[in-house]
Amino acid sequence: MLRKEDIVQIEQRGSSVETVEQQIERFKQGFPWMKIVAPATPERGIQVLDEEAVQAAAKYYEGAKINGKCKFVPASGAASRMFKDLFSGMDALKAGKELSDDAPAARFVDSIGAFAFYSSELFGEQTCKCPEYRLSVLSKTLTDEGLGYGSKPKGVLKFHKYTDGEIRTAFAEHLVEAQNYMRNDDGTANLVVTISPEHQHLFEEAYAQVKEAYEAKYGVRYNITFTFQDKATDTVAVDVDNNPFRTETDSLLFRPAGHGALIYNLNRIEDEVVSIKNIDNVANERLLPETATWKKVLLGKALELRDRIYSYLNALDACAEPCSDECKALCDEIEAFLDNTLCIKLPAFGDCASRVAALRGKLNRPIRVAGMVKNQGEPGGGPFIIAEKDGSTSLQVLESVQINMSDDHARNALASATHFNPVDIVCCLHDYKGQSFNLLEYVDEDAGFISSKSYQGRELKALELPGLWNGAMSNWNTLFVEVPLATFNPVKVVLDLLRPAHQN
Repeated sequence: MLRKEDIVQIEQRGSSVETVEQQIERFKQGFPWMKIVAPATPERGIQVLDEEAVQAAAKYYEGAKINGKCKFVPASGAASRMFKDLFSGMDALKAGKELSDDAPAARFVDSIGAFAFYSSELFGEQTCKCPEYRLSVLSKTLTDEGLGYGSKPKGVLKFHKYTDGEIRTAFAEHLVEAQNYMRNDDGTANLVVTISPEHQHLFEEAYAQVKEAYEAKYGVRYNITFTFQDKATDTVAVDVDNNPFRTETDSLLFRPAGHGALIYNLNRIEDEVVSIKNIDNVANERLLPETATWKKVLLGKALELRDRIYSYLNALDACAEPCSDECKALCDEIEAFLDNTLCIKLPAFGDCASRVAALRGKLNRPIRVAGMVKNQGEPGGGPFIIAEKDGSTSLQVLESVQINMSDDHARNALASATHFNPVDIVCCLHDYKGQSFNLLEYVDEDAGFISSKSYQGRELKALELPGLWNGAMSNWNTLFVEVPLATFNPVKVVLDLLRPAHQN
């Protein structure tokens, strides 16, 4: 199936023949459906905190000992999907068609003055709703005739304009957030931003424009790392018959494997505590107090969980006789904690030693605390309790593609879910002895999925690795906490910038 020239191509990419063959076999065998026990809800699986608990968690974070903190920001490639409707409108106008006033592209042009990237010098004074003016605005927004936003990444787009005249990109807003709630004791704020190599100069320019001013204004020192999704993590594509897909030059076609590939980038971070938030989920700084409070809550809950798990592991280390009354009582307490706090219900054990080993295995894992917001029809993965291969249960974030919609129980569980995941996550990446976990050991390789794509008009199948906050973190200790919808302000389409969170 693979030719000599294929092997050369594979090895030049930093991958291996074995990996590619395993990927092709995945296409043939498919991925198993996740076995859903129930949706995670406030009744079981999602913690809903009262005001006293909110303050206690934030205070716990502020007083905790942490071996380094870092903000991890997954940033997309070109923001083409953000401007999809504008491209459609521009193409229609070029074809001589008119836009209805309620068309997204028309609404964009009619509101152009409300966007942070508006300037009268570029766009002129808004004078009419005529096709010529609309086409001019769309072209100057999307193409190199003006801003060229149709081919630039979201992180460097101007998102917010302030009353003092300051204009901030999405990346700049992440810098402002980082100094607020992720500052280290030495006054530094560490950020790791995943970008496409071709966009590095744009991010470096955006950073250079604000670095000096922000460090002076906020009294912080930034440490910024721009990192790329490794080409070696790209997955091979196949045709509809599961044979390797070949391009017009008869070479193999590899495709980016989705955000799950970023587990390799996350694994290279040496800091103990990492906060994850997507590049487009930022708001006007006037909302930062609430955003920061709830981020500190998630951080505090993660550190509370870390410290309790550490205490249990140290106690197990000191438990010389696994069948002693003292050890049995400890194991009973740990089992109750896993069940009540993390929704980990364990199967029966054959003997005391195997019970201790199983409990230790469940405890000594990376930790994630994920914010969950009430369902409002926004896209995003959902929180569920699932059955694991070892007979236990666990909390997981599942995408709809991982749910068997032909199964009544699974479909009803999805329909009755009360919350979804806005990708607001805090991680603890060190074990109880202070060593970094190898995160690659905790990925559920069965949690990927296959999608249908096309290449130059030809149908193909693409393989996505287990998502970063889905299967890549499947074997972590997980806690879900309800957070206010006000902390979730994504910009998926350009008109989202007209929402109150992005205006003054």
